[in-house]
Amino acid sequence: PARGLHRGATPAEEVRNALTYIAGLLEEAGSGLDRVVQVTMLISDRADYAACNAEYVKFFPRGLPARHTALFGVPTEARVGFACIALAGEQ
Repeated sequence: PARGLHRGATPAEEVRNALTYIAGLLEEAGSGLDRVVQVTMLISDRADYAACNAEYVKFFPRGLPARHTALFGVPTEARVGFACIALAGEQ
């Protein structure tokens, strides 16, 4: 919050905020979530998995990309983190 970041009040909201942010980055690069081929989803508490997954699938209505999900335990306030690989250029 001190840097202007709003992660979210719940894990699902963190997923929504993170993927919305990623969608904007991809759009700026001439790509989009529909061109994502691989995602790494990091969660800090396995109890949050169902809520995170339920929100995650909403962002890929045309089919889910390959995904790795892992627990992470770094000193951060974030409960969810993402990295993705997307196609760029001509469709």
